[in-house]
Amino acid sequence: MFDGLTAVMAERSGFSVGYVTGAGVANSQLAAPDVGILQFDAMALQVRRIVAATTIPMIVDADTGFGGPPSVMYVVRTLESLGAAGIQIEDQVMPKRCGHFDGKSVVEVGEMQAKVAAAVRARSDDNFTIIARTDAAAVEGIDAALVRARAYREAGADVVFVEAPRSEEDLRTVARELAGTPVLINIVEGGRTPEREVVELETLGYRLVLRANVLLRCMVRAGLDCLAALADPSLPMPAYVSWEQRQELVNLTAFDALEDELRTRWVGK
Repeated sequence: MFDGLTAVMAERSGFSVGYVTGAGVANSQLAAPDVGILQFDAMALQVRRIVAATTIPMIVDADTGFGGPPSVMYVVRTLESLGAAGIQIEDQVMPKRCGHFDGKSVVEVGEMQAKVAAAVRARSDDNFTIIARTDAAAVEGIDAALVRARAYREAGADVVFVEAPRSEEDLRTVARELAGTPVLINIVEGGRTPEREVVELETLGYRLVLRANVLLRCMVRAGLDCLAALADPSLPMPAYVSWEQRQELVNLTAFDALEDELRTRWVGK
């Protein structure tokens, strides 16, 4: 999710949890790539809007934690106070890059362990989920990424996330070697990791599956097609929701009913 509307769309579609994407927020709010430009205040503002719009729990992509352990503690406390259900932090060197880009670097294992421990210490609710991501597979190899994942779990992470396994064998190795630990996998269309269906990944042993930014990309495709049709009337206009569907999605009836009730009770007394 990258804004309130997409969060509502996910909830209405039956999803029970959402993931606030750093790349999606950077793309949609700043028209910027996922290269560490997004600052925490901007992310926190978007999280506040998203959490206010929906009732399903939201896990927030917090990149590298926006600094060292004290910054991570501040980020966790702030996001928890805004109603987020969890946080993802990663072991890249700042400024970070999208997990499926080239040119990444990772910090020392102990530095990331300290960040994970800081996140655990900062939360006030044990149910606030700490997800530790490693980008080491692309930098140091899959075996090093597994060492890091175990180290982050030891530091207190609830879930580990090995980003961008590059082959079917890597996918199987991560799930097998981390069996017994909740593991997240990220599937990006056109990215580094082989595309697999959720049921296949669940069978391998993955507990959480991200389809990073597929909603944003579908919406961008539809938007470009719409704008092309507006610019050139000979082109077909893509499908769009009805006026009624749009207003239902943003809950217009409830807003109108509330205003009518309050005006009837108080206006003109």
